[in-house]
Amino acid sequence: MPKKRILPYIIMGILKQNPNSTGKFVTTQFTDEIGEFWKASHSQIYPELKKMLADNWIQTLPSKSNSKEIHYSLTKLGKQKLDEWINQPLTELPISHDLFSLKLFFINDKSDPRIPELITEEKTLLNKQLAHLKSRKKLLFENGYQNNYGHYLILTRAISRIEGQLKWLEQI
Repeated sequence: MPKKRILPYIIMGILKQNPNSTGKFVTTQFTDEIGEFWKASHSQIYPELKKMLADNWIQTLPSKSNSKEIHYSLTKLGKQKLDEWINQPLTELPISHDLFSLKLFFINDKSDPRIPELITEEKTLLNKQLAHLKSRKKLLFENGYQNNYGHYLILTRAISRIEGQLKWLEQI
């Protein structure tokens, strides 16, 4: 069974929150915001934008400042498709690409010297990520979460998850 396309729905969500956005803006959202829980590269995003244009889910708008810059917005059909997707019940477990867990899984001996090394590396990465998430929370939600409650919830969940992982690493 082919993998279900999720990227167009993420892009449409970005465009719903940020109408008249460029492809570059959409791409940066995968670094700054969405990238906390979903990854997509430039080479994935731009072909997806073309498919979404062909599907009539988005439309292009002329730029007022730069004739070479393309701006995108949702069409009526795109808004409908996004709403349909959000309304679908969750039926699949998330698939994670967690290399730490994968490597740890294949170490059989409790006294394997690679275990402390892996734990140290994982703690370093998690502490960096935690600091980044906390700085994003402070930057974005210092004055509350008025119009971005979902984003606030996802960010606080990510912080909680990492704090839990660090606590678990301390215990082992």
